[in-house]
Amino acid sequence: MLEFVKVLGLFAITALAEILGCYLPWLVLTQQRSVWLLIPAAVSLGLFAWLLTLHPGAAGRVYAAYGGVYVAIALIWLWRIDGVVPTRWDLVGSAVALAGMAIIMLQPARSV
Repeated sequence: MLEFVKVLGLFAITALAEILGCYLPWLVLTQQRSVWLLIPAAVSLGLFAWLLTLHPGAAGRVYAAYGGVYVAIALIWLWRIDGVVPTRWDLVGSAVALAGMAIIMLQPARSV
């Protein structure tokens, strides 16, 4: 279970890096913010890609499971950064996505 918690935490940090890397260019393109924000955006996306390599398991399975955590972190971002309170439908959808992540990550080990 501790391993699952560590992977979940790593997924959360990975999601934050990806969201930040996409949010900063969004600010530049839609809010006329400084083009200099593209530099930390590129660094954040590079960090995101590197963090994905730290996850155990096959890349496709890691990406599939990561998607569930990404949904949850994106909704937290919606609330804390964008100032929009998630709806109950957002929360239910996030719970379903997290359940899918848990099913993928907690499957029994296969010998092949």
